[in-house]
Amino acid sequence: MSHLKVGDKAPNFETVDEKGQRISLEDYKGKKLILFTYPKALTPGCTAEACDLSDHYQELIEKGFSILGLSADAPKLQQKFSEKYQFPFPLIPDTDKVILKLYGSWGPKMLYGRAYEGIYRITFIIDEQGNIEKIFDKVKTKEHAAQILAAY
Repeated sequence: MSHLKVGDKAPNFETVDEKGQRISLEDYKGKKLILFTYPKALTPGCTAEACDLSDHYQELIEKGFSILGLSADAPKLQQKFSEKYQFPFPLIPDTDKVILKLYGSWGPKMLYGRAYEGIYRITFIIDEQGNIEKIFDKVKTKEHAAQILAAY
């Protein structure tokens, strides 16, 4: 699980989104950012989570949030995911897992007794100054927007 704690400075990053547009944490300075990490685009749980955030996008925006999704999927898969569901927020393809590791969202997992490396489903709320304000490590994929809104 994430080694980051509430109050920590959020690790800076600069990369490109699913459309090839440059994106960095600095772009969100002065705004609250929902950075959600998810294991695999177009899978049931990840689709439920991203669609729930998308369905409540206007409500989240009105509360002052911006949203970014992050996974190790290739840019082409991220773009397909975004286009299929018409997400109003960018998705970051982190195929080298650099950002995922910075945020402690990549590490050992266990499934059916088999150990492997994978992505932890975690959401970080980053405040206007770039600090970790809240961490959701028990994400309810179908109700994640409600989890966030209930905290604010």
